[in-house]
Amino acid sequence: MARHVFLTGPPGVGKTTLIQKASEVLKSYGVPVDGFYTEEVRQGGRRIGFDVVTLSGERGPLSRTGSEPPPGKRECRVGQYVVDLASFEQLALPVLRNAGSSSSPGPSVCVIDEVGKMELFSQPFIQAVRQTLSTPGTVVLGTIPIPKGRPLALVEEIRTRKDVKVFSVTKENRNHLLPEIVACVQSGGK
Repeated sequence: MARHVFLTGPPGVGKTTLIQKASEVLKSYGVPVDGFYTEEVRQGGRRIGFDVVTLSGERGPLSRTGSEPPPGKRECRVGQYVVDLASFEQLALPVLRNAGSSSSPGPSVCVIDEVGKMELFSQPFIQAVRQTLSTPGTVVLGTIPIPKGRPLALVEEIRTRKDVKVFSVTKENRNHLLPEIVACVQSGGK
């Protein structure tokens, strides 16, 4: 039976919005929810990068266009974006490492938006995601990209896990998926 729930679909289709809405509904039911999501950063109507935002409200850069990597650090680039690994790890890793430490009865939910190319530059992140997926009493609600080009090892590993249900989000179905996602997450820890 599926324990974890992942959303996939093209960029901009509404995966992060669905994750945020599902998190709010689950919290309103008293389910402990923690984790992070990525958010576009725009300047003058143009996307200049992405931020990592934890569900507790902390925020830091994930990537920016045309910025240079810190001195002495290897450059991690996806297209025009340079990934700020240190910032990403500082925000995302503690949230993942705390997964499953909730003192309330029943499952807790860990939001991971997203497991994608930028995030996969971080080896500690890859290990933390695997650990979180194996933590008893923790249900992961996450997003993964649609397969395109060379497969990303961790994404394919998640996609083929027997305890993962993957929802494909489209413009046609995105407004109707929320109740099904919430129900699936709620039944996950049982």
